Amino acid sequence: MKLLRFFTIPLISLLAIATTTLAQDVKTDYDHHANFSQYHTYHWERVKTTDPLWQSRIQDAVDHELQAKGWQRVDNGGDVALTAVGSTHNQQEYQTFYNGMGGWRWGGFGETTTQVESYPVGSLVLDFYDTHNKQLIWRGVAQESLSDKPEKNEKRLEKAVNKMFEHFPPQGRG
Repeated sequence: MKLLRFFTIPLISLLAIATTTLAQDVKTDYDHHANFSQYHTYHWERVKTTDPLWQSRIQDAVDHELQAKGWQRVDNGGDVALTAVGSTHNQQEYQTFYNGMGGWRWGGFGETTTQVESYPVGSLVLDFYDTHNKQLIWRGVAQESLSDKPEKNEKRLEKAVNKMFEHFPPQGRG
């Protein structure tokens, strides 16, 4: 029974760590003095990505959410200017496995093996600027592990953008 517990606890811990590292991380912040009720139109100032195919995907996902909130996209001169930066990088995770009956618990010797696992992570930073005073009024940041299948990544993008706009527009003091 002790042996079963010895192997089960590290396995559960490893699964918990793997689940949290693969979870989608979305954060937003905003200027608490901005009056979001005055903003009704927006235009895209810039979208920068490492893969040009993702520029329109990002715009489409954001357009969908903003238009559902009653905002209208214009070619230029909107109340708010949007910028987006999408990037990818490789995240490394170290996984250590123990075998044998050694280690601190039994006072014996065992072997440990540490492997480095790399997986791609995508990030999206979305900024909103008041076009009248050129001040940043809202920022959304999303980060998530990526798949090798573009269709899955597109769904993850849509989910991340949807999550960014759950509580949008914020109720500032303006």
